[in-house]
Amino acid sequence: MSNRLIKKDIKGRMRKYLPHAFLLGLASLLGACNTSGVYDGVPVNSSAGSSTNIASLTAVIEANPSDAHAYSTRGIAYGQAGKLDQAVEDFDRALQLNPQSYQTYANRALVYRRQGQDQLAIADYTRAINIKPDYDVAYVGRGNIYRQQGNFSAALADFNSVITRDSSDARAFYNRGLIYQAQNQDNRAIEDFATAIGLNPKAAAPYIARGISYLAINDPNAAFADLSMAVNLDRDSAVAWANRGLALEMLGKPKDAHRNFTRAITLDNSNKIAREGLGRVGRG
Repeated sequence: MSNRLIKKDIKGRMRKYLPHAFLLGLASLLGACNTSGVYDGVPVNSSAGSSTNIASLTAVIEANPSDAHAYSTRGIAYGQAGKLDQAVEDFDRALQLNPQSYQTYANRALVYRRQGQDQLAIADYTRAINIKPDYDVAYVGRGNIYRQQGNFSAALADFNSVITRDSSDARAFYNRGLIYQAQNQDNRAIEDFATAIGLNPKAAAPYIARGISYLAINDPNAAFADLSMAVNLDRDSAVAWANRGLALEMLGKPKDAHRNFTRAITLDNSNKIAREGLGRVGRG
């Protein structure tokens, strides 16, 4: 079989698999993004949730029982420690003492999101926005919930609001790109991911997302470049390795694709993209 026919056969097979691979990759990516600490607006500080830090904050509260900021700070610490009910209790108390604290509403919303109480989170983000109409953290947080619920029009309104005010917010461009990607508007998604990458080039998530969109428009070379950057930034991303395998398969490199699919399976045994890929390329 000629090289031209081989490439045509690969593209035909990939068109069959790409819609499924694309959707699975996107779903996995969304889950990964919520724990990345880069675009979700949640600063990661493991020491903040330590028992020592919580004890010291408790001492501050005992000495100043009407200090709203002290309750809010301990609430954040409880959240970092995974003690979500205690976090909510502290945020509740902080808001009783200072009902105009938009930051506390946003922090409580984050905890509600982790508890799966999306409607309560939306309500808190909305309260924060009502107090401070240009509070981007609340728009991005609320927009993410709307996006995950499939309410794309509301999500786009929130992300566009941030972008209109501050074109340097990588999170808004990235999340708007995810919406365009879910709507199969991959060229528009690629533009937003490119902007997010320009604003924050050290984050793996937008490279993964742009790589997936390049796969969807049958540009495996560009996809391979982005997904290679992603695995360099995050060696433990099964989504990146699996989709990099797809790019290599499309480029006619089954041995390299096999290695990437295998790496993805090692990281996440349930990764369907990698499992189906290994079924196609065999031992390469």
